[in-house]
Amino acid sequence: MQRIFKISSKGQITLPKPIRDKLGSNLVRIVAGDDGVRIEPVRDLGGSLKAYAKSYVPIEEAREEAARASLDHDDRRY
Repeated sequence: MQRIFKISSKGQITLPKPIRDKLGSNLVRIVAGDDGVRIEPVRDLGGSLKAYAKSYVPIEEAREEAARASLDHDDRRY
């Protein structure tokens, strides 16, 4: 399937539902090389790590906490 998409002034494109369904993930990796640009699905590992969790934490909350911890860590370096 080939489609042409317009890139918005904010650098965004909208992927049609059939393409999003084909990706099978709402996380994507953009790979730019000499031969062009590819969009690849990224499988979310959160569900596969469930057996190791001590308690349930929604994935978005875990991501936000990791981002905050990363920012706190970066602030201490300066």
